[in-house]
Amino acid sequence: MMSNQKEYNRRLIEEFRSNGGKVSGKFADVPLLLLTVLGARSNQPRTTPLAYTTDRDRFILIASNNGSGSHPDWYYNLLAHPIITVEVGPERFQARAVIAEEPERSRLYTQMANQMPAFAEYQRNTERKIPVIVLERIDS
Repeated sequence: MMSNQKEYNRRLIEEFRSNGGKVSGKFADVPLLLLTVLGARSNQPRTTPLAYTTDRDRFILIASNNGSGSHPDWYYNLLAHPIITVEVGPERFQARAVIAEEPERSRLYTQMANQMPAFAEYQRNTERKIPVIVLERIDS
């Protein structure tokens, strides 16, 4: 299963980069970005395609891991290395990842769940409080 997910993500990343951020299939109408963060232990770059929403000029991610009982690997990586690279459409920039605290966390989670109802289901499916991550662009 894990290698299938990695292969799926690899193809999605390739399609994203080849088409200026556009993808086909089940994510065709979902706002996607590519998050590249150094591995917490490996220090190797890891790229993950993720759904996002925006809040003013910030990008909002949810570490849902499809509602599983554990946080996704990319979440632990950005805790260790909060300066990350973001690709949105054809644009690529550096950002700082900040874990949202209450009450902002709940507001941003609800905002994303309203746009993408699967996220409401993910929170119902797990005991853990799913983290919300705010990506703040670093001006170059």
